[in-house]
Amino acid sequence: MIDVRPIALPHGITLNCRVAGAEGAPVMIFLHGFPEAAFVWDPLLTYFSGRFRCIAPNLRGYEASSAPADVASYRAKHLVQDIHALVKACSGEAPLAALVAHDWGGAVAWGFAAMFPDMLERLVIVNSPHPATFLRELQNNPLQQAASAYMNELAAPGSEARLAADDFAALWQIFTRMGAADPTRPGGGWLTDPVRAQYRAVWQAGLTGPVNYYRASPLRPPTGPDSAVHGVTLPPDAVTIRVPTHVVWGEADTALPPSLLDGLEAFVPRLTVTRIPEATHWIVHEMPGRVIAEIDGALNR
Repeated sequence: MIDVRPIALPHGITLNCRVAGAEGAPVMIFLHGFPEAAFVWDPLLTYFSGRFRCIAPNLRGYEASSAPADVASYRAKHLVQDIHALVKACSGEAPLAALVAHDWGGAVAWGFAAMFPDMLERLVIVNSPHPATFLRELQNNPLQQAASAYMNELAAPGSEARLAADDFAALWQIFTRMGAADPTRPGGGWLTDPVRAQYRAVWQAGLTGPVNYYRASPLRPPTGPDSAVHGVTLPPDAVTIRVPTHVVWGEADTALPPSLLDGLEAFVPRLTVTRIPEATHWIVHEMPGRVIAEIDGALNR
């Protein structure tokens, strides 16, 4: 059974969380991406709750979680602070059994794991680039710059109104252009009417918080020589991950191509990678059983 409850954090943010499993069991935390929400992890919470206390927060700005109005509140340091406080609230002094994260949730998880390696036993990343390889590709690779051009569109003023127009037509296209409504492709057809209703409820709660993640980040494709991304440097020690890390990558992801995995071992020395050629960015929806199996494997290493 999955419960929904707000968890108030000491710094004034409340995260509305989906929770399953016995109190006192080792804790797993699951972080979603854009334009998703905590409910995407429900099959995984159900599976792992027999052994773990499973918590999937709606990140700040999403659904019923706190949604500060100012863009600066969505900078990386604040997002990591939320997860640090959530771990303390839910796991106390014990490290997480695993932090599992996808897309923007992965961006937060990479930062958290780099800063607080003693607070988790392992990290599982699903289609979310490490900041160092993402920065390299955004600065130097025209293919990645083109694939990530949507980030500048989402960061633009008024993007939330454009996304909401015509019953969120632009948001549905984010899913359908990778086959979410096509039952003939592997894992396709997951965007059913009930799933649409879940997404519609989340998006109706507001889209300004979700797009503020893009507005607050300098990691966006350059539009000219003065673009912020050109001035970003990441000291290797600050982004090195010192916990066992398993990366699951759907290689049919048109926004995050597999080249983002190149050189990853330089920043993640305890790395294992599973590549799934037929999976897209939406692998958690497409192949929940496969993602569960990959996490199980990571837990047993």
